[in-house]
Amino acid sequence: MRYSKLFTKTAKEIPADETAVNAQLLIRGGFIHKVMAGVYEYLPLGLRVLNKIVSIIRDEMNAIGGQELSLTALQNPEVWKITGRWDDKALDVWFKTQLKSGGELGLASTHEDPLTEMMKHHISSYKDLPRFVYQFQVKFRNELRAKSGILRGREFLMKDLYSFTRSQKELDEFYENVKKSYINIFGKMGLADYLYYTFASGGAFSNFSHEFQIIHSVGEDTIYVDEKNKFAINKEVYNEEVLKELGVKENALVEKRGIEVGNIFKLGTRFSEPLGLTFVDENGDKKPVIMGSYGIGPGRVMGTIVEIFNDKKGIVWPESVAPFSVYLIDLTDGKRGAALYADLENAGVEILYDDRQGKTPGEKFADADLLGIPYRVLISEKTSARVEVKKRNANETRLMAPAEFLNRLADANL
Repeated sequence: MRYSKLFTKTAKEIPADETAVNAQLLIRGGFIHKVMAGVYEYLPLGLRVLNKIVSIIRDEMNAIGGQELSLTALQNPEVWKITGRWDDKALDVWFKTQLKSGGELGLASTHEDPLTEMMKHHISSYKDLPRFVYQFQVKFRNELRAKSGILRGREFLMKDLYSFTRSQKELDEFYENVKKSYINIFGKMGLADYLYYTFASGGAFSNFSHEFQIIHSVGEDTIYVDEKNKFAINKEVYNEEVLKELGVKENALVEKRGIEVGNIFKLGTRFSEPLGLTFVDENGDKKPVIMGSYGIGPGRVMGTIVEIFNDKKGIVWPESVAPFSVYLIDLTDGKRGAALYADLENAGVEILYDDRQGKTPGEKFADADLLGIPYRVLISEKTSARVEVKKRNANETRLMAPAEFLNRLADANL
């Protein structure tokens, strides 16, 4: 991509109505646009990052047997009334709307209820199980206070995975597979050092659940962490009984703040029984399907990454989710820059070539730092036939021949 063709605009000023670092930097860098509190639009740069996060998640979901589908956002109240969740007292984040022809619809905040209803058309025998399906879909939650930039919104993308199994044993085995998959996902995004598998409340779903918390001071949750074993307990369930059940000693735990980036629930028959999702087993007996649900918010993950990986100059993207790998600047006549740009493109490198006219070198360097692209490559009179390479998270620069840079980039040896 040539910068002159890129639909974006950076800003020096911090948005006056944003206190969250993720929102400040993402808006200044031209990754997102704020429409109103809790509602953000993803511009081309931001969508590139979001799509990379989605791709990492999708690969892991497919690896554990997940099949992708897409459910509707518009919700039939009758299904939710059966499970008792159409009532605002049971689910207090509903957006509801009136049909012109009469009647009421809702905008989905989650999909356990309608998916269970739909599965009645696909599951009737033990031979139809297990089934693992997931989607990436926009959710709507009427939060009382939308805050913290894209960490908590009223409209946001969610990856929600659902499991349908024959037994508790089968559910437990898949639950462990999802746990390992989530650890892989966050590790690939550079978050492994900050991640804690956290024991938490199951809310209306079950006795307990597990969250994937990222340690950071802006987190909304108070958790007690075992730093040695990378395990934590959410404050909402923290008591002597839980400590005993988990075999954790109080003096081994440290209080921290965490950002919840994922959660997993064992639903059991919470939805299958009221909605009549059953199967006939090998003995001819009818039984309720055993369910689980597993969520990750890709946008929230993106905001979390920005909260962790930044400095006074801007964002410092991990390579796996960066919008581009290389930011190219040519301070000469542009001929060498155009040639290197073509070579990098042909080699399959994702490159942003700052070919803007009328911008000073300082402005280009500042934008390179703000956007947080992993490698800045500079061509100038001083570099002669070589290029100056600087990693975004390093202070030193190195001179090397363009061919050497290409080779090192391909071998991940920079």
